[in-house]
Order: sequence, then structure tokens, then C-alpha cells
Amino acid sequence: MPEPFHILIAEDEVLAAMALEDFLSLRGFRVSVAGNGIEALERFAREKIDALVTDLRMPRMDGHALIREIRQRDAELPVVVMTGYLTHDSDLTHDRWKPLEIFSKPVNPRTIHATLQRMLGMPPATADA
Repeated sequence: MPEPFHILIAEDEVLAAMALEDFLSLRGFRVSVAGNGIEALERFAREKIDALVTDLRMPRMDGHALIREIRQRDAELPVVVMTGYLTHDSDLTHDRWKPLEIFSKPVNPRTIHATLQRMLGMPPATADA
């Protein structure tokens, strides 16, 4: 049996991170959670990560800086951004950040799940997944 895709969630809102972690774990993903960008970058350096789900506003290192650092190491890593603070002039909309999807909070976990499936080349989930 193949290894499950490993998703790294960088989110400082503990309840939101736990809810998404549970949702994705129940759907077959291996999930790790980091409470800020520094922790996420440390995990990324020592573990194989298949996709990143990140908030933009976090302590110690924000999501913009985290994405910049990760892109220097893996330009093709799928990134899903969930934020309540996205502005239209954000540099994240530039093609250099692709593959990247941005969602405004609150985000339905099903939306994150479907986006990760598409970005990772997985078949769509069944109706109840």
C-alpha cells in the first residue's frame, strides 16, 4: 500500500488546526501541525511534505515568509492559503507562487480536501468524503 500524502498545516488557531487535522486524517492523509512559520519550516526541513496548508497571520514567522522560504527549497510544492486578511494587492497572486490556492476564512474543510486532492493528482472523493 502506498504511503499517504503528508500534509503540513501551519496555523496558530489551535481549534482550527485540530479540526482540519482531524478532517484530513479521517480521509487518509498523514497530517502534521505547526503553530507558526518557524515550526513549519523546521518540520519541512526534516520530513517529506507533499503539501502545505497555511494561514498568513501567525506569530514568529508569517505565512508570506514561510511560503517564500519553502519556495526556495521546493518551487513545486502545492500550497493552500487560508486567511482572513488577504488583500487584493497581495504578491501571492503572482504566478511565481504557483501551485497555490487562496481561500478566505472561514474555509469549509471539504473545500481544502477537494483542493488538495486536485493539486496532488488524486481522484475526487466520493459524495460523503
